[in-house]
Amino acid sequence: MRRSSDTMRLLVPVLSLAALLAGVFYLQPRAMSYTGLNLLFNLAVPIALATVAQMLIMAVNDLDLSMGTFVSFVACVTATFLNDTPLLGIAILAASIAVYAILGVVIYLRNLPAIVVTLGMSFVWGGLAVLILPSPGGEAPAWARAIMTVKPPFAPVAIFASVLIAVVAHMIVMRSSLGVLIRALGGNAKTVERSGTSILKIRALAYGLAGLFAVLAGVALVGLATSADANIALRYTLLSIAGVILGGGEFIGGRVSPIGAVIGALTLTLAGSFLSFLHISPDWQIGAQGAILIVVLALRLLLNRLESRGATR
Repeated sequence: MRRSSDTMRLLVPVLSLAALLAGVFYLQPRAMSYTGLNLLFNLAVPIALATVAQMLIMAVNDLDLSMGTFVSFVACVTATFLNDTPLLGIAILAASIAVYAILGVVIYLRNLPAIVVTLGMSFVWGGLAVLILPSPGGEAPAWARAIMTVKPPFAPVAIFASVLIAVVAHMIVMRSSLGVLIRALGGNAKTVERSGTSILKIRALAYGLAGLFAVLAGVALVGLATSADANIALRYTLLSIAGVILGGGEFIGGRVSPIGAVIGALTLTLAGSFLSFLHISPDWQIGAQGAILIVVLALRLLLNRLESRGATR
C-alpha cells in the first residue's frame, strides 16, 4: 500500500511535466533538440536545488520564507568573495550554513513560528546581499562557470544534474537513517522524543542540510548567470514551495517526495517557456503559472480521493 501511495504521489508531477513538454514541442518543434532542451531547462538546476532545500524544511513541518533572499545572498558572495578570495568565500558560506542550523534549533527552543522567523531572516539576508553587492556585478568563479556550461553527450547538463540531485536527495531523505528521523520528526515529534533521539540535533541537521542545498543553488545560479545582484533569486521562495507541493509534498506530517520535488521544479521551469510560446505577456505570466499550479493540485487532490476510496473498499 505504501509503495502504491508513493507511486500516486509521483504520478501528478510526471504527468504535468510530460504534458507541458508535449505542449512546448507542439508549439515549437525546434525545441526537440539538444540546444532547445538546454534553453528550456537552463535554470532548472538552481531551482531544483532550492526546492530540495525547502523540502527539507517542510519535512519538519516548517516553512522557509527566506529561501529566495538567502540564495541571492549566496549568489552575491559567490560572485565576489568566492571568486576573488576563495578561502574567505568558503568561510562565509560555511558560516551561513551554520546560521541555518542554529535557526532550526532556536525556532524549536523558543517555540517560535518558523514563518515569522524566516520572514525576518529574509530581510537580514537581503540586507547583507545589498551590502556585498549594491549594484549588479561581480563575476562567476571559473570552475562554477565551467561546471554549469559543460556539454555532455545526448542531453544538456541540466538534465543530468537534475537526475543526480533527485538521486542524492532521495538517498538522503528516503534511504538514510537521518532522513528517516527527519520525516519521523515531521510526522510525530513525540514518538521521536520518546525514542531517546535528540530533536534539537535532528532539526539542526535538517536546517543545515537545507542551507547546504541552498548554497549550491546560489553557486549554480551564478555559474549560469556569470554575475549576481541582491535580487537575483527572489522568486525562488515561492517557486521552491510550489515545487515541493507540486511534487507530492505536504505542509505537515513529514510527507515529502525528493524525486517528485525535483520533477516539480523542472515543471515550473518549463512552465515559463510554455507561456512564452503562447505569447502571453510577462505581466500575466505569474498569474498564468499560478493557474497551472492550481489545475495540477486539483488533479492531485482528485487522485488522492480516488486512492482513499480504493483503500476503504
